[in-house]
Amino acid sequence: MIAPPPVLSRNCPQWVAFVLAVVTVATATGCGGAAEVVRPLTGRSDVDAIFAEYQRPGSPGCALGVIQDGDFVYRRGYGAANLEYGIALDADSVFRTGSVAKQFTGMLILLLEESGVLSLDDDLRKWVPEMPDLGPVTVRHLLHHTSGLRDYLVLTELAGYREQDFYDAPQLLGLLSRQRALNFAPGDEFLYSNTGYFLLGLIAERASGKGIQELGETMIFGPLGMASSQFYTDPNQIVERRASGYAPAPDGFVISMTALPIAGDGSVFTSVNDLLAWDRNFYDNRLGNGDAQLISRWLAPGRLNNGDPAGGSSTYGAGIGVGEYRGVERVSHAGGFVGFRADMMRFPAQRTTVITLCNVATASPSVLARQVADVFLAGQLGPPAPTERQETTAPVDEEFSVPVSQLRRYQGRYVSRELGVTYVMEIREGRLVARLPQRWDRPLKALGDGDFADSDGGVELHFRRNSAGSIDGFTLDWGRVTGLWFERIG
Repeated sequence: MIAPPPVLSRNCPQWVAFVLAVVTVATATGCGGAAEVVRPLTGRSDVDAIFAEYQRPGSPGCALGVIQDGDFVYRRGYGAANLEYGIALDADSVFRTGSVAKQFTGMLILLLEESGVLSLDDDLRKWVPEMPDLGPVTVRHLLHHTSGLRDYLVLTELAGYREQDFYDAPQLLGLLSRQRALNFAPGDEFLYSNTGYFLLGLIAERASGKGIQELGETMIFGPLGMASSQFYTDPNQIVERRASGYAPAPDGFVISMTALPIAGDGSVFTSVNDLLAWDRNFYDNRLGNGDAQLISRWLAPGRLNNGDPAGGSSTYGAGIGVGEYRGVERVSHAGGFVGFRADMMRFPAQRTTVITLCNVATASPSVLARQVADVFLAGQLGPPAPTERQETTAPVDEEFSVPVSQLRRYQGRYVSRELGVTYVMEIREGRLVARLPQRWDRPLKALGDGDFADSDGGVELHFRRNSAGSIDGFTLDWGRVTGLWFERIG
């Protein structure tokens, strides 16, 4: 860290000495967007070209770190950490990293298991009795995304929340406690669920008697010397060197941030420099009892009820994905929330890791990381995967023409007691429109008798008739949420 400047006159010799000292430190550490090359890098211009779109005035961007054999070989900031003050990104900039946090939560759970505080076979309701009894959901199911629990980020959006909105853990737990069904029976399938990792964070707190921020510090970040890293749970907390998040706007950028304190599935703040220690621990574990097998257990995939690995060909361990890129093993996890996007991509056999932390919502850190890997691992990777031929006429759901006289049967008010909201179905310009008052409208297209979808085709509504032939409600499916029931009340 660079200390705050003393109060000096610009005309005195001490001022000149101070400025020279800061310039020297900034150049040496890569601050202010300057590149730091620890070893000679033949493809440096190729790497910088990958991030060229962020190297322009008034743009946020990304911080890059490339580690080989336990040390940085390249690190640089591209773009601004804060547009209002003109502060550049560098390797010490601290980012919200979205789902990159899951690997730290997964490690916490394994460390607590190692210390005998909990078991991976504990029933969820042993630690979170507020949750309804929806089946034998275990800690292990939560770790490997095989629980069947609906994803809370989808649920909250359906309830009218936006990413920037604030809600706390008790409110979220209240929403989850009202759920009356799973997406599937525990262990039957793999389906990524932020709900599972929020609950893991809560389980870690209740089993240990400590807050997750304290757990992260005492069990992971402190022992590894990751002084700028934490589980962020206090929206009023000042975070030194925090990068601001942004999203594009017609005339530039707008701030895209949140004070959301929900931890476990996300909310780890960290920097490129701090992640060096996390990467080193992959090869030489210093956490818990120092057991060398801890990393193997962290990487080990979950198993479905039929014995197949969770995640399929790209397996999922305890908050970390294991797959391949161009024929070599890749261990990675990406994340994104509001104006932040991140990825930490490791190639164990090549002892190479690429870290891309970005503060603009349109960044694609996984794509950037793969492009950087192509430069640093040239000659060590297999051939690129063949580009799939795009279908000239992609199949789409055919929209049926439904007379307004028939659409009227769907008009009315429908309540979801699980979400605690009421949707209004009304007709506008010959179409059925789903409306959440004071939040949003979704024009619907008819897919068949009683089946509708929004204009993007992602949200599907399936209306149900009772024995008398009248519409009494509908079920809603959207990605990581299925079978959500809405009852007609008017």
